[in-house]
Amino acid sequence: MTYAGSGVDIAREDQAIDALVQGVSFARQGLGAPLAAIGHFAGLVDFGEHALVLCTDGVGSKVEIANAVRRWDTVGIDCMAMNVNDALCVGAEPLAFVDYLAVEDPDPEFARQVGLGLAEGARQANVSLVGGETASLPGVIKGFDLAGTCLAYARKSELVRGDRIGPGDVMIGLASSGIHSNGCTLARRAFEEAGHRYTDPWPFDDPEHAGRSIGDVLLTPTRIYVPEIVSLLRSGIPVHGLSHITGSGLRKIRRIRQDVRYEATDPLPVPSVFRRIQDLGAVEDHEMYRTFNMGMGFVVIVPPEQAEQAVRHLRSLVDYEVRAVGRVMEGTGVVHPVGGEH
Repeated sequence: MTYAGSGVDIAREDQAIDALVQGVSFARQGLGAPLAAIGHFAGLVDFGEHALVLCTDGVGSKVEIANAVRRWDTVGIDCMAMNVNDALCVGAEPLAFVDYLAVEDPDPEFARQVGLGLAEGARQANVSLVGGETASLPGVIKGFDLAGTCLAYARKSELVRGDRIGPGDVMIGLASSGIHSNGCTLARRAFEEAGHRYTDPWPFDDPEHAGRSIGDVLLTPTRIYVPEIVSLLRSGIPVHGLSHITGSGLRKIRRIRQDVRYEATDPLPVPSVFRRIQDLGAVEDHEMYRTFNMGMGFVVIVPPEQAEQAVRHLRSLVDYEVRAVGRVMEGTGVVHPVGGEH
C-alpha cells in the first residue's frame, strides 16, 4: 500500500499549495506586515518589537476513526497539538486558540466530547480558548471536520528562523505518542482491508496496548510539546532550528532550511503501531518514513557544544525519550538509515 494509493498524494498536494500561494500577493504595510515568506510552519507579522505568529490546521481523517468508535473526547487535543506545535517552530509561545467545527448533525453529546478535548489540549499547551465557530452543513459535510487557528508571539530578536543552522549542528529527537494526526488515511486502509473493525481488541501481542481496542490505539492524542520547548527557548541554550514532524515525516525538517543535509544516524525507536500498519498493508520502508512520524514527533537543532546540555534540560521536563538522533551536514536532503533519502 501507499499513501497516494489510499487517496492522499503528497506530491500533488505540494503542487496545489504552490499554485495557491502564487495567487496570494497582497501584503499589509507597517504594523501587521508579514515578516517571512509563506512556507514555514507558521506565519509571522510585525507587531512592533514583537512578532505575532499565526497558524491553522485540522485533525484530518482521524475523525473517521473517532466516528467509528463514537468517541470524540481526544480529537480536540489533536486539533490543538497540530497548531501549537507548528507555532513553536519559529520560537514562539502559543497564547490563544479558536476552533472551527463543521458538522452534518449538531448532536449535543458529540459537541460536549469535542469540547472536552479542546479544553484538555488548551490546558496542556497553556493557551486560552477565546472563541470559535460551529457550522451545520448537511449535504456538504459527512460526519464532522475540526480545525483551528493558534495565535502565538515572540520577540523579533528571539525568533528561530532556521538561518543559523549549519553543518555540525546536532539534531535532537523528541518521541511521539503514536501516529499523531497524520497518515491516518493509510493506517485506516491497512486495518480495514485486513478485515479489522476499530471496536475490535488490539489484535497483536504488544504489551503497551493490552486491553485497548484498535480505535483506542489509533486515537492516541498527538503529543503537545509546548511546555518543554518554551522552557528550552527560555533557558539561554541557543536553538538553531525547530521542526514539528507531521505528514511526510522527516521531510518536514526541510521547511526550516533547505540548503543543508539532515542525517538521522541514530533515530528514536519505532513504536509498534507503525510496524503493525506496515505489516498489514505491506508498506515499503521508504513509504512509511515519508508518511508517518515513525516515533519522532519533534526535532530540535542546536550547536554541537550545547547538545548535551539541551538533551539534559529536555529530559528533566518529560517522561518520554529524548536524545541526539543525528547531525546537519553539507549537501541537501534528509537521510534516514531505514527510510532512505528524501
